[in-house]
Amino acid sequence: MTYFLENRWTPDPLPAGTWEIRLTNLSDATLAGFTLSVTTITRIMPVNRVHGARFIRRVANYHEFAPFDGVTLAPGEAWTFRAEGLFRSPFHRNDAAKTAWLTRADGSRQPVMVGDLVQGHEAPVLPPPRLPEGRLTLPFALLPWPNRIEATPGPAPVILHLGPGTTLADKRLALSVDALHARLFPAARKLIQLSSAPGSRELSFTTDAALPAEGYRLTFGDWIALAASTEAGRRYGLLSLAQMLHGAFANHDFRFPVTGAIDDAPRYGWRGCHLDVSRHFWTIDEVRRVVDILAWHKINIFHWHLTDDEGWRAEIIAYPELTGPGAHRSADTPAMLPQLGDGPGVQGGYYTQDEMRGLVAHAASLGIEVMPEIETPGHAACVVAALPFLVDPDETPDSYQPVQGYPNNSWNPGIPETFVVLEQIIDELCRIFPSRYFHIGGDEVAKNAWLESPKARILMQKEGLAGTFELQSWFLNRIKKMLTARGKVLVGWNEVAHGGGVPPEDTLLMAWEKPEVGIELAERGYDVVMTPGQAYYLDMVQGPDWLENGAGWAGPVPPEKTYGYEAEGDFPDALRHHMRGIQACIWCEHFTTRAWFNDLVFPRLSAVAEAGWTRPENKDWLRFARQVRFHPTL
Repeated sequence: MTYFLENRWTPDPLPAGTWEIRLTNLSDATLAGFTLSVTTITRIMPVNRVHGARFIRRVANYHEFAPFDGVTLAPGEAWTFRAEGLFRSPFHRNDAAKTAWLTRADGSRQPVMVGDLVQGHEAPVLPPPRLPEGRLTLPFALLPWPNRIEATPGPAPVILHLGPGTTLADKRLALSVDALHARLFPAARKLIQLSSAPGSRELSFTTDAALPAEGYRLTFGDWIALAASTEAGRRYGLLSLAQMLHGAFANHDFRFPVTGAIDDAPRYGWRGCHLDVSRHFWTIDEVRRVVDILAWHKINIFHWHLTDDEGWRAEIIAYPELTGPGAHRSADTPAMLPQLGDGPGVQGGYYTQDEMRGLVAHAASLGIEVMPEIETPGHAACVVAALPFLVDPDETPDSYQPVQGYPNNSWNPGIPETFVVLEQIIDELCRIFPSRYFHIGGDEVAKNAWLESPKARILMQKEGLAGTFELQSWFLNRIKKMLTARGKVLVGWNEVAHGGGVPPEDTLLMAWEKPEVGIELAERGYDVVMTPGQAYYLDMVQGPDWLENGAGWAGPVPPEKTYGYEAEGDFPDALRHHMRGIQACIWCEHFTTRAWFNDLVFPRLSAVAEAGWTRPENKDWLRFARQVRFHPTL
């Protein structure tokens, strides 16, 4: 460690206060002729006052500063400067510099160790525990909790064995659940085998066409009978048995049913989880483990967020540039500079088409449908960096910025090649993802996007469009026609409805900005999945305290709030048929490591899983808190 950066924030002047940065030279040599690069979510706006430094540039979360000419730092000396004109007040200790480095005059770079953001006006308090100790109602490790259970607890069998006459398909299914358990808990005992052994208990399968498609019935007696009408129901029954056995093996407070029954079926058909792999790239093995965790929780939709400003992650054979310069960030690539948590070196990656096909097949074997997402028309900085022929050369540079601060970051509808490229991308992805659902983004387009693009203005005049959002609606209707022609349902964020929207038939929108939006969309005839940031965004901080981790724009989201949130809320009865289900969203701007991921995603992912499956009258926060500690993490 040769250089150390400290962050301090004070609330004056209003509205966003002052960010102070102090760089200390801990090396044995005098430091001169350098710039300081910082990645931070608390951004400095174009109208600002920086005292004690030259503010060179900002691109989204990347900032670059320099001392005034002649400033040098001898060993042990520090350089301090302050910035006013922040995007907003920081919420928590991780809301200033995440990473930093120095660039010398010769181009060489030196890493800088970064401290947490501290408050300059008061000392923070230690956050309270996120979970209470909890208590068991019945000593069975089941999550999500079943909707009807009446069972007498007793000792667990050594292992389950499959009864005579079990079909080949059911043998494969049972052992696939055992294999899932082994992947998630590699040190744990096996749960299921084919033949009997001392201490084992028999499991038989029956078909009951009267049960719901995802429902099952477990009956416990001298043997265990699993009834279902479909493979999905049998899988969920097997998962319940696996969870109860795992809990009984792992902790003596948990038992296994000796007699009784479980009759169960999910509350919602759409029980989803989204994963952002653009802000920070997750390897295909890490994504497979996420899918395994979803299967363990009986979540049935994996929403794979494959593109955003920060990187394009899906191999497209026709446009290899998307996964070349479009998939990698570094200090040496001006069009794709480092972002939150990056150092100056190359960061990024992508998935080959074979890897994506393999992930789809793996998920299908676990009863999970994979829905791809490519962001349109906004959140496309990586696209214009990779394919500059999609940029209007006469558009004013930096003429618009969305909330994240990327300049001119949208697909331009005034350029005909935009739709040639998108059609090719959609074709290639449709051959990989068999799901009927195709997510096209549609969110957070800057309110003045395209207005200084001559090509876009010509299109607006020709089509009689007024303003950005009517042009966005025109754009998305073209995308919808492409998807309809390929038998796909357009899925998008709630802003797809802006500017006139798209026809609600074969359209599914996700209400994320606030819960009331879902009702407004349903009133317009859209089917809706509820995923409000105020409850189901798993990157949000889990408490109001300064020392918590995570993002803060939606306010603190403690696990109890996620667990207790009622997504249907005030939906009128006449509109409830439009409410398709719920979904967790894992946005990874802040997630630079597995440790960050685990700290923020769990136990709230489990809470969303139970909200999607278990009816409100069967939920119990203290029972959940007692059980959730025994479930897997990344």
